[in-house]
Amino acid sequence: MATPRRTGRRPGNPGTREAILDAARAAFAERGFDASSIRSIAAAAGVDPALVHHYFGGKDQLFLAAMGAPLDPGELLPRVLAGDPDGVGERLVRTFLGVWDSPAGVAAVALLRSAVSNEWTARLLREFLVTQVLRRILQHLDVDPAELPLRGSLVASQLVGLALMRHVVRLEPVASAPAETLVAAVGPTVQRYLRGGLG
Repeated sequence: MATPRRTGRRPGNPGTREAILDAARAAFAERGFDASSIRSIAAAAGVDPALVHHYFGGKDQLFLAAMGAPLDPGELLPRVLAGDPDGVGERLVRTFLGVWDSPAGVAAVALLRSAVSNEWTARLLREFLVTQVLRRILQHLDVDPAELPLRGSLVASQLVGLALMRHVVRLEPVASAPAETLVAAVGPTVQRYLRGGLG
């Protein structure tokens, strides 16, 4: 006699973590970080929300895992925001290059390559930049809230453009320039986008 199939939520088995990640990637790409909840992601994966917390902790950690982010921006940004606000641009570029030029940057380069040709990955990268990096920086600076989206987009254009030219296109001399040369060249522009005039 056949054993009746169990119904209900999927138990914690080896495929559960991947099922949660797949559901999270779809949710974050379709609805964005803010509109996606642990509960809705758990429902899409067929698991209890407590299992999502068990595997990943909170929503930020789930998002980083879904992105395959090499490092947690929450651990890096305090050093960017510490000190004189007039040096945030240079510290941001220095920290950004420190990640991309390190062994951890290999995963970031792979993500960037994928985002250039895949709209789904591009959406995830966009959400990552806005919610995990730019929003956290701009909330610490004394700027008009109405200008935050434009300022954030301009900063992202500089950073992603720099990463693309240095690590994907490998345009010289940017590709092989010392990091501090690029910090000196790009940092003031990022600083103006963060705190300076936009006109």
